[in-house]
Amino acid sequence: MQSIVSGTVSGSEPDRGAGALGWIGAGRMGAAMIERLLEAGHPVTVYNRTRSKIEPLVAAGAVPAASIADLAGLDVVFTSVGSSEDLLAVTIGAGGLLTLSKTPQVIVDVTTVSADASATLRARAIESGTEVLAAPASGNPGAVRAGRATFAVSGPLTAYERVAPVLRDIGANATYCGEGEVARLVKLCHNLFLGSVIQSLVEVTLLAEKGGVDRASFLAFMNGSVLGSTFTAYKTPALVDLDFRPTFTARLLRKDMELGLAAARHLEVPMPVSALVGQVVARLVGEGYGEQDFAALISMQAREAGVELGNGSAGAPTRLPGTQAAQE
Repeated sequence: MQSIVSGTVSGSEPDRGAGALGWIGAGRMGAAMIERLLEAGHPVTVYNRTRSKIEPLVAAGAVPAASIADLAGLDVVFTSVGSSEDLLAVTIGAGGLLTLSKTPQVIVDVTTVSADASATLRARAIESGTEVLAAPASGNPGAVRAGRATFAVSGPLTAYERVAPVLRDIGANATYCGEGEVARLVKLCHNLFLGSVIQSLVEVTLLAEKGGVDRASFLAFMNGSVLGSTFTAYKTPALVDLDFRPTFTARLLRKDMELGLAAARHLEVPMPVSALVGQVVARLVGEGYGEQDFAALISMQAREAGVELGNGSAGAPTRLPGTQAAQE
């Protein structure tokens, strides 16, 4: 697919003009999104603090950037970084995007950061004539590679209309939620619910197992019921096989739940279930599971339930059709 970022069509050669994209941050999620853009034919110039992480992307056609300064002159730059502090550092910090001689026309941040940090960036960007879209992604790297990621987007409508085709080249859809930082709240609500769902799923799975039902059989039943979902089916192998290689780490879930609960306090919305689950997830990190997938909750909870978990079980986990990618 040809690039249409600025309403113009670019050829196959990388272009430093309107059709080319810039990207900061090539972690697990960022790299998967960049791969999707390259497959769709978009020229992408990529900067990552650790250069070795972008080598596979360069081999796939990305243009390497030695520093953020190499992104000067690109109209649209995406950021995919780890925290609110990181976002501000690469945008308004020393050598950041908004300090360049020619700043981007649009900055699109696809990570989950605080609304305060996003608003700080937006205010500084206005001074530079740059528009900012908050576009936090829902999905893990596997979901991104399968084209099933989704985006909640907020900011200027004109900027959204310009960038939406690019976001849809990455994922399944990009939903415009309104002005300002409201997309940040949408994503935090999503991840508060995510925490509550995984905790409930772990609890009932352990109850069934302690009562004599193997995990695979119980989860196969759940996935085929009205309560089955893309998420429960996707997490079934991790819960059955105790495979906690990270798709979304416990530490990142804790961060997002803390941000979501802070928003709830600010808006004075009681969230007793989410608050309790937030404490459970904080304990999960405290017990050393922080860099593992948040499905590791089942191991921590099993000790309390007096359940000795075997690695896998006799029944084969069952997935619902078309549920290979999670929406985390």
